[in-house]
Order: sequence, then structure tokens, then C-alpha cells
Amino acid sequence: MISRRNIRVKVMQSLYTLDSMESILKPGEPERILKSKVEQSRHLFTYLVYFLTEVARYAETDARNRSSKHLPTQEDLNVNTKIAGNEILWKTFESAAFVNATHDGKSAALIDQDLLKKTYLELTASSLYKEYIETPSREKKAERKILEFVFSELMLPNADFIAHLEEHFINWDDDAELMETLVLNYLSKPQPQVFGEILSGEKWDYAKGLLQTVLDKKEHTLDLIKPKLKNWDADRIASLDLIILQMGVCEFLYFETIPTKVTINEYIDIAKAYSTPQSGQFINGLLDNLNKELTQQQKIHKKTYKNSTL
Repeated sequence: MISRRNIRVKVMQSLYTLDSMESILKPGEPERILKSKVEQSRHLFTYLVYFLTEVARYAETDARNRSSKHLPTQEDLNVNTKIAGNEILWKTFESAAFVNATHDGKSAALIDQDLLKKTYLELTASSLYKEYIETPSREKKAERKILEFVFSELMLPNADFIAHLEEHFINWDDDAELMETLVLNYLSKPQPQVFGEILSGEKWDYAKGLLQTVLDKKEHTLDLIKPKLKNWDADRIASLDLIILQMGVCEFLYFETIPTKVTINEYIDIAKAYSTPQSGQFINGLLDNLNKELTQQQKIHKKTYKNSTL
């Protein structure tokens, strides 16, 4: 599932998009934009797993191509296709959620056949693959290990594959770390329903709530923030920084289960990653200042819920 940090990033990006729009917002437009950001992540995750499955299934293609040669060798006639029957992959293939997700994302149309073949050939040349096919039994650990190898050692480090992803998924740079975690978690414990719902209900409520709260409380949060900008050139403050500050203040005031320290640290990291080189220090100073002031004024009230996943 998508992490809280990734949710914050998608809310931030949605707010930035809304802030850049010149037209009057239509009812439901903010939520629609946020949902599109989440869907981009779902499609990317689906495609990564789909490409992985196609690498494994290419063993059957390779076997057919080599056996149909005019003068096939004994080696051509005995291509090992064990990986095509990998149990984790078959659990994925049989999932209606996966089939629907690949159809929705048009995954098959995105495949680069040359890149697919190249990845498969690199796999077959590896010592781990040779060890895998030499073992007739199907051990759960080995089934997972070979797929993790394809993903972590052949797909992700491959500059051509990353260029391929960047061409088709504008969110790759934002989601790269998340995708690595999601795919490896899936291989460790396949739960096909994730292809249909990459966000839990609780986290989707948090995402929508944060987005709408920032929009609804914009005037109030800016009234709290602007007096703190006296030592900064307001005209040179990045618009993204103001959005991050508003999100942080909203979490202080309206999200009772999120500790203020967590909020500050999260938004410092986001500012460093997405805004200007000075933004991390800027966000740190202002949020820390606002936290102290609002706490002193007894305007911040936090509660702890043990069952909360936020």
C-alpha cells in the first residue's frame, strides 16, 4: 500500500495543480485530480509486475522460437521453461484484479519486446537462474528469490528499462522508491487485490481529508503563516513551500492522531526533495516556530489511537 509520505506528496502535487489552474474549479475537481495521481501509481505498479511476468513467460516464447528453427540443436529442443510456471506468477495471472488492472493500464501495449528479450537473456545467463532451473522442485523461497532477482538486479539497475518507464510514466521519479517496496512486498506476500485498490480506505480518507482541509482552511492557515515571513522575501518564496506550510499547519490543527514531530520531519524531507535547495531549512524553521506558538496558545490537541495506520 502507498505510504503516508507518498500520500502527502500526491496531495501536495494536487494542490500545486489546483493553484496553477486559472479556471473556476468544478465540483469534485480537487478529488478527481488527487485520484488521478493515485491511479498513476496503481498503473505503474501493475506494469512493473506485468513486465516481470512477461520476462518469466518469455521462456515459453524462447522455447517455441528455438524449436521451430530449420535445424534445431538438442539444446534448442530442450529449453527449460520452469520459470514460466512460477507459482507466484500463476497466482498473479489467475487474479481478476490483475487482469483488469493490466487491461485498464494498457500494459500489453507498452511492452518493448526488444527490452523484454534482452532482460530474459540476461536472466538465463546468470548463475542464479541456472541453479534455479537445475532444481526440479518448486520451493516457495526459490520461486520468490528468482523473481526478486529479475526485478532488483535486472530491471531496476537497467538504464534502458528506467528510460522506458520514464517515457510512459511521468510519475516514475516520484514513485520509484515506493514501487520498489510495493513490488518486493508483493513478491513476498502476493495479495492480488492491491492491483484494484492501492490505497486502503483509511488512507484514502486521510488523503481526501488533507486535500480538502488545506483548501477549506487556506485563508486561516495563511493568516498564521504570513506573520512568520517577515524575515523572508515573500515574493521569492516558492509557491510549493507555501503549500507545504499550509499542509503542515493543517496537520497540526486538524489531524489529531499525527504527532507534530512527525509532521515537521515529513515536510522537511518533502521540501528537500521537491522544492528549492533552501526549502528544507525554511520549512523546518517556520513549522517549528508555528508548532511552538500554536502549542503555547493551546490550539494543538493530539490524541493517540493504537489501531490507526496513519
